[in-house]
Amino acid sequence: MYPTRLFDILDEVSAKYDKPDFFAKRDGNGWKTYSIQDYIDYSHTIACALLELGFQKGDKIVTIMRNRPAWNFFDMGIMLAGMIHVPVYPTLNPEEYKYILNHCDCKLIAFGAEVIYRRVEPVLPFIEQHPMVYAIDKISGVPSAEELLQLGRANREKWEPVIEENKRTISTDDIATIIYTSGTTGKSKGVMLSHGNICNNFMPIVEDHQLLDYHSKMLSFLPLCHVYERTVNYHYQYMGLSHYYAGSMATIAKDMHDMHADGFCAVPRVFEMMYDKLQSAGKNLKGLKKHIYYWAFHFGTKFDYYNENPFYLMRYNLADKLVYSKWRENLGGHEMTVVSGGSSIPEKVIRLFTAAKIRVYEGYGLTETSPVIAVGNPKKKILKIGCVGEILKGVEFKLADDGEILTKGPCLMKGYYKDEAYTKEVIDEDGWFHTGDIGTLVEGRYLKITDRKKEIFKLSLGKYVAPQVVESKLHESPYIENAMVIGENEKFASALICPAFDKFEEYFKRQRIPVPASREEFIKDARFLTLMNKEVGEVNRTLADHEQIKRFRVVTDTWTVGQELSQTMKLKRKVILQKYENICREIYNYDKKDN
Repeated sequence: MYPTRLFDILDEVSAKYDKPDFFAKRDGNGWKTYSIQDYIDYSHTIACALLELGFQKGDKIVTIMRNRPAWNFFDMGIMLAGMIHVPVYPTLNPEEYKYILNHCDCKLIAFGAEVIYRRVEPVLPFIEQHPMVYAIDKISGVPSAEELLQLGRANREKWEPVIEENKRTISTDDIATIIYTSGTTGKSKGVMLSHGNICNNFMPIVEDHQLLDYHSKMLSFLPLCHVYERTVNYHYQYMGLSHYYAGSMATIAKDMHDMHADGFCAVPRVFEMMYDKLQSAGKNLKGLKKHIYYWAFHFGTKFDYYNENPFYLMRYNLADKLVYSKWRENLGGHEMTVVSGGSSIPEKVIRLFTAAKIRVYEGYGLTETSPVIAVGNPKKKILKIGCVGEILKGVEFKLADDGEILTKGPCLMKGYYKDEAYTKEVIDEDGWFHTGDIGTLVEGRYLKITDRKKEIFKLSLGKYVAPQVVESKLHESPYIENAMVIGENEKFASALICPAFDKFEEYFKRQRIPVPASREEFIKDARFLTLMNKEVGEVNRTLADHEQIKRFRVVTDTWTVGQELSQTMKLKRKVILQKYENICREIYNYDKKDN
């Protein structure tokens, strides 16, 4: 059966699989698991409770919680009741919550942990709809989700016929969810996605791309309220895979080990952090062990997936036996299929993980496209490094004259909620959605993203600079945690750089140099500046003259999600420019009083 509505997945998995650990979440005693039947029962119970509370088809129900099985129970329950799920990030600031909760006309909010509720609590009096509030974890003075479940159970017989009628009458074109894009500029946009949008996105991957099966276990830690992780979640549900939710970003490695993960999804920054940890892990080894470790590490960073030369394979198998297999043991012992999305990932990172049989496939898409436009294909065993795979079956695609990626088809959103004008701005008269990304087709098949159309800037001498390309190269340095390239309408490009202070501390200790007492002292140290200049110089050698970083300034702050970074770890360029306005003006020798 090809699901046309998202809740069709429940009937599909119920008929095919009997699995006691369809979902799992850590608690004080290890993993608490939920079966497929638990999933169905909780979802139907929540649907009955929402109907008993008097909510109508099309009402907006908000969830604000981290990844946990209850997220899925509410998700399916809301849709079975004919309502629209509006999942919201649990890490926004009060103004963002106030805007989204008012804009979406929410009728009920389901919270996860108390810390999330306390973050949102101050804005609740300012929400015009005066939504009902329930919490999964116990919070004094807040109705519990258990009360909601009791209401649903008590009225199950009354409302089950309505749910069955919804299954017959809800259309594939009906809106299933509104997802507010995290955004790097301006206010978030509410992207309206139908059941069919998402079903038509994950099913081609199920049919043509997948090597995993219902025996597999996936670790989930990217926010389910983001369309990328959410669509993948439906994809794996349909296949009967187990979903284990990480305790936190800090517990990912332990969680993989304990549940013997077969894969996960991540953004490039996660892979880069894992890469840095692997690189640092050999520093405490001695003698021959250290030599072997770094031989294998550097061999992996240049690993050729397609090289079948017997001598090459002999060296590879030796590296795998002595080093890579130990990495896998620490992560649960299984070979993995993993997907990276959100932005480009350095080539050496992909090669190293692939050498370790943690095979990384890149993908590309947007919230507006449900999301996948292109993705690598594990089934075909094609690893085209630097590209984001082939165009997904069913997705219409073309490149505009300036290289902008355009797409349309069954995965394209219904539009932006309450914003018809902006919808018309991004979807032209012929139905093509303008992604704002610049790309090219390699070998006529593989999509390569070269930059964001709106982020490319022109220097005063008329040359264009694609900042993401330069930033990606800067991020390859172990001494640079984050960077943003600036220089629009200026004579040359510059950069704001967040150093990886922990790596500098290690370097100073190895050189037996006294470690500065503070970050402020660090960035004044001549040896620090010498090393930073060296790292930027290495990048400049790979760039055209007009792209090179002529000046840079280091900042002592750590850029964090919700502040300088979006929820998917993209730079909030306007926020960063405003925060460091004086530094930017100083770089280009502007008087602070100039306009």
